[in-house]
Amino acid sequence: MGKIALAIHGGAGTIAPELMTPTREKAYREALDLSLRKGYGVLLEGGAALDAVEAAVRVLEDSPLFNAGRGSVFNADGQHEMDASLMNGSDLQAGAVAGVQNVKNPISLARKVMENSGHVLISGNGAFEFAHKHKVPLEDDQYFFDEFRYQQWQETVGTDVYQLDHAASAPAKEKKFGTVGAVALDTNGHLAAATSTGGMTNKKWQRIGDSPVIGAGTYANDASCAISCTGHGESFLRAVAAFDVHALMLYKGLSLAEAVREVVHVKLPPLDGDGGLIAIDREGNIVLDFNCSGMYRGQVGADGIYHTAIFR
Repeated sequence: MGKIALAIHGGAGTIAPELMTPTREKAYREALDLSLRKGYGVLLEGGAALDAVEAAVRVLEDSPLFNAGRGSVFNADGQHEMDASLMNGSDLQAGAVAGVQNVKNPISLARKVMENSGHVLISGNGAFEFAHKHKVPLEDDQYFFDEFRYQQWQETVGTDVYQLDHAASAPAKEKKFGTVGAVALDTNGHLAAATSTGGMTNKKWQRIGDSPVIGAGTYANDASCAISCTGHGESFLRAVAAFDVHALMLYKGLSLAEAVREVVHVKLPPLDGDGGLIAIDREGNIVLDFNCSGMYRGQVGADGIYHTAIFR
């Protein structure tokens, strides 16, 4: 059996250690661990990398702790608009959705788009119609309601201010880029990546970030690596961050660690690109890097040992 490996993230940003109570940290770590076990279980059974990243991300979408799926933030209209994408490294097939509402697991809808639509990215009402046609599980608004997210929104409702997913109790101290994602290498040597988000609190005009954009927030290519990003979406879009890691490896011969370091610490900061990314290459090397104080993350390699972390 070839090497298998999986890495996940649950968002990055200025995460204040003093606000991370033992109870809160335990909850985050348990959710990350469950995601790792679900995705790695797929790989252990000889499953495809694409199946593994979808399974891992679904766990994080089902948790109210992360700004994706059930835990998505409120937009300016008090609704939830979710984005997601995934990509298969073996054939460069990809699927994505943007601005979808009431879909329980946007990452699975993105998979349906990849396999059944003939398109890569669909959005809004069209994506909802597609979800209904393909019997993707839907939930009512109450499922997505979270009191913590609601109080975040109340700080900005009625203003032109949008804000990142941050703790209402200490807005100056803690800002999180609430995106979730996974990257995997399967036993056949294939790579895949997946990313899902609820975007920014109080966002207007159906704003779309990097998460559903192939090459910006998500990219996978068996020739190099698989990438899932989390950060200030506008910056990652302008940097074409995920694809740039691939390009630095393929065209300049950089290692995965070198390519990630170049993008995260050299190319993104001048664009106000706070955040990070997770990456895996075809040899099973894993890199989880960020240019802020913390990133919810986890990884498991061929040794089968699970690691989760929040701070450096």
